Amino acid sequence: MVEKLRLSNEEEQEYGKIKKWLPFAEKIFALEKIRRRGTQIDGEKVAKEWSGIINEIKSLQAKLKDEKNLTAESVYISGEAISIIKRNLSSINEFYNGYDPLFTWWVPKTYQALDSVLTAYAISFKSKINTTPEDKSGIVGQRAGREALVHQLNYEMIPYSPEELIEIANKEFAWCDAEMIKASKEMGFGNDWKAALEKVKNLYVPPGKQPEAILKLYNESIDFLKKKDLITIPPLAEETWGMLMMSPERQLVNPFFTGGADITISYPTNTMDEEDRLMSMKGNNPHFSRATVHHELIAGHNLQAFMNSRYRTYRNFSTPFWGEGWALYWELILWDLNFPQGPEDKIGMLFWHMHRCARIIFSLNYHMGKWTPQQCIDFLVDRVGHERTNAEGEVRRSFVGRYPPLYQLAYLTGGRQFYALKKELFDGGKMSYKQYHDAVMHLNAMPVEMIRAILTNQTLTENFTTKWKFYKENY
Repeated sequence: MVEKLRLSNEEEQEYGKIKKWLPFAEKIFALEKIRRRGTQIDGEKVAKEWSGIINEIKSLQAKLKDEKNLTAESVYISGEAISIIKRNLSSINEFYNGYDPLFTWWVPKTYQALDSVLTAYAISFKSKINTTPEDKSGIVGQRAGREALVHQLNYEMIPYSPEELIEIANKEFAWCDAEMIKASKEMGFGNDWKAALEKVKNLYVPPGKQPEAILKLYNESIDFLKKKDLITIPPLAEETWGMLMMSPERQLVNPFFTGGADITISYPTNTMDEEDRLMSMKGNNPHFSRATVHHELIAGHNLQAFMNSRYRTYRNFSTPFWGEGWALYWELILWDLNFPQGPEDKIGMLFWHMHRCARIIFSLNYHMGKWTPQQCIDFLVDRVGHERTNAEGEVRRSFVGRYPPLYQLAYLTGGRQFYALKKELFDGGKMSYKQYHDAVMHLNAMPVEMIRAILTNQTLTENFTTKWKFYKENY
């Protein structure tokens, strides 16, 4: 609650900085307020008022061209405010138009003109952002800075500094390297794990066959979870998920899966260049996909959303260390339980583990001002073995827009939190796998340290601060 109040105060302060550019907003909000109570309004008066606002916006738009002091945050808040104003105008128009004779006579054309002018006004704000890329990647992001990272880590109850998290990621990388070489040797490539990786990437399915391949992998993962009796899977959760195909535009920022109620699949379309089609197929081969279908569906994001809507709905704190950490945890557990069927599957799972390590390293280095976007892309290609187009999409996704700066590191970091708690409860003989996993699903989303506090019956003080050093090198 304290953090939400802080963020609300910051947003109010930001709005105060751009309020002078939206002096007409209160008139529209006041009209929407009485609309919500069904008050009949004077259509002729509204039309004149909105015509005046149109002229006011045009005048402001001309002045905006010379404004030099708008920050990226101010531009974002302006866009959000204009979107809210447009929704209020639409609400007023939909309520009265066709039902109130005088409103219908006077207002609709003026409403259309005002909506159009507001759209152009929002575009003018966006043009104030510096869109000059800092390198050849063409990616324009917004760095958070080390101070903001530390603040967010404290809020998320992660008792490590950015530098410590990078060190942990490098230790995880070293484990992945050793396991990659083992799998590479099984495939006959010796220590050249990148050659083994390239072999696995080329085991992709033909165009049109990816949905069938995903269903096969899903069935294998569900059968495995049930056979090991790892977690309760409600029949309705199994029944209600579906598939969607990722558009070419979305694949520019998400070249792999997304999950939840449905799984959305990336694979080439007829509009892609030949090289991009090949990269998409190689990056979504069955051995890579086998490692992440359960992440996106069950027992990952699909089951999380299903259970969150049914258990302790008042307690959903929407933290990525719970959301992505839980889904990543299943990748760690299924590795331990010998889910991969051969060295190719092992390489697929290790590729994704290395990818999560890389996310910690490149995202923190970028936000602390140490790396450029192009350095991040090159790191994914050289250190993990990504196809370059997929690496570009991953970095673009991480830094363009308002992606939270800790989101990418939350996958493996949150996963290690759940894994450490598993060691404490399951390995410690206090719970079975199923008891532990079901208990987490019944608690809803919150910082993982608070999950631990509940499941271990900790007494928490009012001024509790994070202190759980969950990472152990002997994982």
